Amino acid sequence: MRKGIPSLGALQAFEACARLGSFSRAAEELSLTHSAVFRQVEGLETRLGVTLFNRVRRRISLTTQGAEYAARIRHHLEQLQKDTFGLMSRSGLGRSLHIATLPTLATTWLIPRLADFQRHWPDIQISLSVRTHPFQFTDVPVDGAIYHASQPWANTQSVVLFQEQELVPVCSSQLLARARQKGAGALAQLTHLHMMTRPDAWPNWYEHNALPFSPMVLGGPRYELFTMLLAAVDAGLGVALMPAFVAREHIKSGRYVMPVPLTLPVDQAYYFGYPKADSYPEALTLFEAWVKAQAVR
Repeated sequence: MRKGIPSLGALQAFEACARLGSFSRAAEELSLTHSAVFRQVEGLETRLGVTLFNRVRRRISLTTQGAEYAARIRHHLEQLQKDTFGLMSRSGLGRSLHIATLPTLATTWLIPRLADFQRHWPDIQISLSVRTHPFQFTDVPVDGAIYHASQPWANTQSVVLFQEQELVPVCSSQLLARARQKGAGALAQLTHLHMMTRPDAWPNWYEHNALPFSPMVLGGPRYELFTMLLAAVDAGLGVALMPAFVAREHIKSGRYVMPVPLTLPVDQAYYFGYPKADSYPEALTLFEAWVKAQAVR
């Protein structure tokens, strides 16, 4: 038993009151009486030694500490719900896999291909969630992951899907058309957009191509996800370094242009991996074979 942790019922009652702003509405949602919800919240405050709600007549509002605690409890309850539904779906009829993946790779590459997987194995349901940083499979309830790294994750059975090969500079065609100079000279007039996970990409690109580097390059905005970077390029906010496989179709369509035909080679790759075990579900081995085949098309 974990000491010091309030009961799940008390936390649910508190979160519902915080979200709905009313003991009565929380009671209705939880199928409890008003007095039961009130006692749960009052008991929680007593246990914590913290006032969570301001009470003025029949109205309640969160205290500063209550608002902070409510946000944290809501996050944990939502994760508990996801984990529960995930377990139920895996134990139900049919087969299912939960795959963690990178957001841009999911939207631009994986999801458009999943219809092909379902045509071959309609009884296997593929659920996706986003993970942008390395994790331990023991800590995250997923069956496998598509991830970006310099080498396979430790303690996993991993295969290379494709090498990233190179990063290419791209911007919108309209933005480049407004530049007073062309070629390398245009770069000095464009805001450089950055990925938070690749802070050295632009300095390395300049060094690799033997071009003069100005500290002003580092002054551009930074984005956490490639999807944000794509949106920023679409909006004409500046020039960005993109993986060639992401940028290629956009360049062909005329959506993006390369202000200079200079690239930055990279040695990282995209992998599909899952935790090592003595045996693996058939659904997982089928998905692995399928995603490997898709990667070489």
